[in-house]
Amino acid sequence: MAELDLLGSILSSMEPPPALGDREAKRAKEQTAQLKKLQEQEKRQKVEFRKRMEKEVSDFIQDSSQTKKKFRPMNKIERSILHDVVEVAGLTSFSFGDEEESRYVMIFKKEFAPSDEELDAYRRGEEWDPQQAEEKRWLKELAQRQAEEEALKGPTVVNPNTDYKDKYSHLIGKVAAKDAAHTMEANKAYGCVPVANKRDTRSIEEAMNEIRAKKQRLRQTEDEGPAPPASSS
Repeated sequence: MAELDLLGSILSSMEPPPALGDREAKRAKEQTAQLKKLQEQEKRQKVEFRKRMEKEVSDFIQDSSQTKKKFRPMNKIERSILHDVVEVAGLTSFSFGDEEESRYVMIFKKEFAPSDEELDAYRRGEEWDPQQAEEKRWLKELAQRQAEEEALKGPTVVNPNTDYKDKYSHLIGKVAAKDAAHTMEANKAYGCVPVANKRDTRSIEEAMNEIRAKKQRLRQTEDEGPAPPASSS
């Protein structure tokens, strides 16, 4: 009996197991607390990051030897914080890079704001060379001036070094050369005949008979010999 009384007292002192609804509520409460903890941690990280950026931007402003500064690649939130710090400090900032994980921020002092050519170079992933850029700009302006001068001159007229009439005047004379230059009539002895007139409308048999007749006349002429000279009276 004593053992039963002891077991009963233990069971009565124990809390009953939580119901199913209570366990879900407890789990939701733990998740909410964990989420709040992560949010507070993220907030602290943002504050710390902003302080570091403010320090770097302040050092950049005080360094007279620096006109621009390139930062390491950052995520979107960090870039946003840095842009805000730069704007408050009165500087200029740009983001460059094609891929999200490789995008970075460059800041410039107001009096050394980048030109469009410099920005294009950074967007292409190239280093900016002011001297080389100045040479390219000078060559471009020179080419543009030359093109404008050529346009003002008008179309170029090409004149031959020699006149073909003078070139052949020693062969056909100056008058003939002049007449030949102005005469455009074709010489009929050199093929200026209609195509229809060039066709041989005879049959093969007629053509062969004519060839045989010509050969026969030729043999007769050779057999008869040359005609005797006429006697003088």
